[in-house]
Amino acid sequence: MIDADLLHHCVDPRLKVEIAQRFVSEMNAADPFAVRIYQGNKRVLTPPPSTAERAVDIARQWVGRADVRIGVTQYPAGLGLSEPSEITADLFDPCENLSFGTALFGKVLRIVEEVGEVPEASIFDAAIRAYFSGTFEGIQVFNTDDPDSAASIDPTTAEIKPGDAFSIDPNGASDDEPLSEGQLSESRDPANAEIRIDLSRITSGSQRVD
Repeated sequence: MIDADLLHHCVDPRLKVEIAQRFVSEMNAADPFAVRIYQGNKRVLTPPPSTAERAVDIARQWVGRADVRIGVTQYPAGLGLSEPSEITADLFDPCENLSFGTALFGKVLRIVEEVGEVPEASIFDAAIRAYFSGTFEGIQVFNTDDPDSAASIDPTTAEIKPGDAFSIDPNGASDDEPLSEGQLSESRDPANAEIRIDLSRITSGSQRVD
């Protein structure tokens, strides 16, 4: 469970804290040093890192060759980077990771709200799937302009059933398109990323359903 103070102080201000809390819960990665690596439909198992430095080493080894997700928000490690050496321990700091991850998820959520014909009660789930696959209705969500509209889901009324929860399963499989990686803007806002690392030949581990 993420500390409430972290959620209130580190979550991107454009995303409601209640939605951010649901998002973090779906990531199922309470360990700030969590590194999950997916190649195609399979998860690559590595020894759990006990320090940020070790987590950085693992992420650097695999980024560009696989879909590498890191930290409490399972942020895509290669997003916005020109080379693996640019991955630093900052990305594993819980507050920094929350800031980056919720900014990116907020952007994805706004894209789903604006361009999709998705029932309001299903928007959150659709956004979670897009966050993992990198696509929504053919749109590469990580390098698409942010609609920059306020997320409008009311988490107290949205119908999010336990059976519909979308979380990472080490044995999960997906036929989704590969993730597109992007470049952070000058403001370091991952929601405004452009493509730099080309992972187009790599099939990312996308939808992983319990």
